[in-house]
Amino acid sequence: MKQEIGNKRIIIAIDGPAASGKSTTARKVAQRLGYTYIDTGAMYRSVTLKVLQQGLLEDVRRSPENVSDILKDIAISFDGDRVFLNDSDVTAEIRDNKVSRAVSFISSLKPVRDRLREMQQDLGRQCCVVMDGRDIGTVVFPDAELKIFLVADSRERAKRRYAELIAKSPDGAGLPDIDVLEDEIKKRDREDAEREHAPLKKHVDAHEIDTSDLSIERQVDIVYNLALSIQQDCP
Repeated sequence: MKQEIGNKRIIIAIDGPAASGKSTTARKVAQRLGYTYIDTGAMYRSVTLKVLQQGLLEDVRRSPENVSDILKDIAISFDGDRVFLNDSDVTAEIRDNKVSRAVSFISSLKPVRDRLREMQQDLGRQCCVVMDGRDIGTVVFPDAELKIFLVADSRERAKRRYAELIAKSPDGAGLPDIDVLEDEIKKRDREDAEREHAPLKKHVDAHEIDTSDLSIERQVDIVYNLALSIQQDCP
């Protein structure tokens, strides 16, 4: 049952590595509070998809500054759980494994991070938002009233990713096995933590939650109860 914080309207920033449960937790917390959910990971995936659609990945790898041309003509919006790239619904496409393999590189580029940070801050100015990603509490909204950092065992995260892929392709044809997915997750963890611009890290004020053995319902309860404890009114 949805409950309200009353007049306590806050920004909730949820960070963490891939498949730690950020998006599902953030979405459900937002629903429960009556807040707006903003999936920043989907925004980086949308830029990555655009690069792939234009066949420019290798060009951008050679000359990262070329990504700026793509950013000039890009618009990303949300309608509930649906994600739109320049008015096209890309909700399913951005979850393709080809996008997953390239998104860490694309999201490490300073022009991409600068442009999307502006977009994310614009979206968050309405307050009363739950936003998840990898630098929300450290870079995008370091003054967010509630900061969460989710972690989980890499094997458990690989199992979650495999379950997502199986849901889209029940026969499992062409899917990587869990060992491959775990290796990809570990590689992305290293890339995200070591990148020059806005590396993945926990804010000193963030509440760390290990989701390895937690149900989604339990994760949501923990974050929701932390939100209830915040006593600062949103302007």
